[in-house]
Amino acid sequence: MGKSTLFNALTKKGVPAENYPFCTIDPSVGIVAVPDERVDILNAFSKSAKKIPAAIEFVDIAGLVAGASKGEGLGNQFLSHIRETDAIAEVVRIFKDKNVTHVTGEVDPLSDVETINLELILADLGTVTKRLGSVAHDVKRGVKEAVAEQALLEKLKNTLEEGTLVSSLLNGLSDQEKVLLKQLCLLSAKPILYVLNKKGGAELADTTALLKWLEETGSNYCYVDAKIEQELSDFEGEEKAMFKKELGGGDDDGINTLILESYKMLNLITFLTTGTDETRAWTVKKNSTAPQAGAAIHTDFEEKFIKAEVVFWKDLLDAGSYGSAREKGLVRTEGKEYIVKDGDVIEFKV
Repeated sequence: MGKSTLFNALTKKGVPAENYPFCTIDPSVGIVAVPDERVDILNAFSKSAKKIPAAIEFVDIAGLVAGASKGEGLGNQFLSHIRETDAIAEVVRIFKDKNVTHVTGEVDPLSDVETINLELILADLGTVTKRLGSVAHDVKRGVKEAVAEQALLEKLKNTLEEGTLVSSLLNGLSDQEKVLLKQLCLLSAKPILYVLNKKGGAELADTTALLKWLEETGSNYCYVDAKIEQELSDFEGEEKAMFKKELGGGDDDGINTLILESYKMLNLITFLTTGTDETRAWTVKKNSTAPQAGAAIHTDFEEKFIKAEVVFWKDLLDAGSYGSAREKGLVRTEGKEYIVKDGDVIEFKV
């Protein structure tokens, strides 16, 4: 509940956000800037003509109900939309309000989470069972790859039949198994961020069981007030904080936390480039090498990579200029094996 309202707040994009199930049928896509004060600070430092933050894409997909894996509530269509994403943000209602309809008629946060996750699990169980039938012939022929895939599929099937998300297995899988798993595009293998949607002035539902489950499973979660965030989406900084308190939204910055937690959950980091033309944040996977990071700018930076000049953003600021940073030995020359760190300011040489 509050999914499309939250999407509006994130993207300032006017998609429907009505008080009834299945308001969202076709998914809406929004590109959202990742909040990062380093971009603003470096922009002022370099007196850049423009600044470009890192971005993350959010997709508003219709909510699921019990039976979605069997096609209930347009479930098959909606599940196919989820399959195309890198991660899932489950918006979980944790407030009571008789004027805001709940699809089951009762607000029970943990039950809502269990309902959605069960549909993901059942959909995956169907995928895995079907694939097991497909590889059986090659297994009988002794095809090595098929035997390895069958072993993984049996492991996945057992996990799903226990009602457990496939993501719980990831740390115990070999590199080969992770490659095979990725090809299956399973829904419950995706990282999930549980967005606990409260409402300023409304009574909170009992979240004791939900919070216990989140802690026990090591799940990612954050709080947000979707309605207030949407109302304040045109405000920034101190003005936004002031109005938010007046509306009963508290001191937390739910939207920024949601964006940053999503970014982190996807295992992404930011490196920066800065100069008089522009200051820009670039997104790469954690543990990317310098050439791989360079590819985010242009393929030539990976294919023709020679070296990279790297300085940590705070060191550059403290030094006062590139020249001073070089004199102090803060600007390093790194080669192809260098692992880029979050907050690195990099100049690539090709």
